[in-house]
Amino acid sequence: MPLLREGLERVIGAEDGLAVCGVAGSVQEALRQVDIHAPDLVLTDLILPGRNGLELIKDLRATHPDLPVLVLSMHDEMIYAERCLAAGARGYIMKETAAENLIHAIRTVLAGGVFASPAVMDHFLRSLSNSNGRSAPSFPIKRLTDREIEVFELIGSGKGNQEIASLLGISCRTIDAHRSHIREKLGVADGNELTRYAIRWVEAGDLLNPAG
Repeated sequence: MPLLREGLERVIGAEDGLAVCGVAGSVQEALRQVDIHAPDLVLTDLILPGRNGLELIKDLRATHPDLPVLVLSMHDEMIYAERCLAAGARGYIMKETAAENLIHAIRTVLAGGVFASPAVMDHFLRSLSNSNGRSAPSFPIKRLTDREIEVFELIGSGKGNQEIASLLGISCRTIDAHRSHIREKLGVADGNELTRYAIRWVEAGDLLNPAG
């Protein structure tokens, strides 16, 4: 969103040693801007037209492996932070964070560190502990692809197929296909049950089986 980008430019530009050298509204445009400006860091959202921010992270990891990426998103960090870091990002921070926390995250990543909230870091540590000698629990949500979980969260936020298609820059037919795959992977009977489960998951952050 232009207003959000302008606000971020002002916050970042007000800091000593930091400046915004380019902005982009899509993955393709972001890749072009990176080639033109050779930035020290990329700050990206996850919802981008056509291709999502996770795909941008993977593309940048392949073409610019030393370029750090920091994700700024409204998406549930307990699900998306792990996916973003696995894709190659160096940090994940929620949009509702205070400006000083964003600047701290930027400086941490620029200094070669990894940034995530204490809750996310604790989750990672517990996951590693659980996997030592026995595998950690496998929740149905984990079976979804990056795009499917994006669609699933938008369903749970009360958005219909047409609105989701518009937000993601894809067709309603593609959304129908995603919904079908999500139902199959989560083991839900129909579209109404899928919507109820998605809403419950978004509201409660519930990662349990639909039958639970």
